[in-house]
Amino acid sequence: MAATKPRSSSFSRNLSAVPSSQTPGVKCGLNGTMFVSSGIPDLDKILGGGFPLGSLVMVMEDAEAPHHMLLLRNFMSQGLVHNQPLFYASPAKDPRAFLGTLPSPSTSKDEKPRGSVPEQEKGLRIAWQYKKYMPENQPNFDSQSNNKQVYCNDFDLRKPLERHYHSAQRVDCVSIQDSTNFIALKDRCATFLAQFPRNDANSSCTGRIAIQSFCALQCEHSNMEWDMLSFIKSMKGMIRSSNAVAVITFPPSLLSLSSSKRWQHLADTLLSVGAIPDEDKELAKLLAGYQDMVGFLNIHKVARINTQVPVILDATTFSIKLHKRRFLVLECINQAPVDGSSGSSYGTSSSCSSGSSKTGTLDF
Repeated sequence: MAATKPRSSSFSRNLSAVPSSQTPGVKCGLNGTMFVSSGIPDLDKILGGGFPLGSLVMVMEDAEAPHHMLLLRNFMSQGLVHNQPLFYASPAKDPRAFLGTLPSPSTSKDEKPRGSVPEQEKGLRIAWQYKKYMPENQPNFDSQSNNKQVYCNDFDLRKPLERHYHSAQRVDCVSIQDSTNFIALKDRCATFLAQFPRNDANSSCTGRIAIQSFCALQCEHSNMEWDMLSFIKSMKGMIRSSNAVAVITFPPSLLSLSSSKRWQHLADTLLSVGAIPDEDKELAKLLAGYQDMVGFLNIHKVARINTQVPVILDATTFSIKLHKRRFLVLECINQAPVDGSSGSSYGTSSSCSSGSSKTGTLDF
């Protein structure tokens, strides 16, 4: 009697298509999604684990302040600490000099910026036997002293990253200032991403691409909007079939409205940063903790790979703060107490005003 072959489904999951969760700096999420850290613990928690492998992250810059550089520096430093190859493109003449400004991970001797329970976890009460299964408790950020074993580090913006991290052969830098087209940049990116094929079962490493200020003024690409759009579409296709993540920052004010909307549509994860006006008395009255803020982070879109379930965030706008002027912290915006004429407060703060006003009162 002939042996019966086991029946296999054409919809079986390809387990070799993604790297193992044992890979340093990679975390397994739902539906087989693999994440790499953004370099900011608060942002990883907000996004549900970090940046998914195979995704394109775009950050809209603010012309008033270079807050996008904070996100880019932490993203690049986290990859170098995890020994992940990095490709960096910049409009500067010498992009490798930028590596000297990357922050260093904090050590056990440094003061940790999170001594208390995070704002997102306040009010959460869960049985101890189930708490270990919560996603935020799987990678322990503070209990491990070896930086290479930590999924996301706290980076000290006052301490530069040690030279041995970015002087290795795993960092590729290129200047796009004098480029007349994007063919050379596309070829460099394709060559870099060829090291991390998604269908390679032996692939145990991930890569990161960081492109700073795409379409900046010094690049003189203002009349090449369709060429830039074509490059971003090609980049998204190459990223999707590789074990890598690409972060592109761009100033939307230098693009036409239609081009800016197309760029935003192509992003898997879309963020924007904003500056805080100096001595804005009205805003200082409206927001609690205004004096400690250095900027705003807006989350417009969150990447959803291997699922059709949308992400519903508790908040989409967060304040950017520097704890002790060293550590980057994101917090929900709390609206200061207001009187009855201004409507109800819809921040996360539960404080209420008990004073009187000419227009109305709120007494509790």
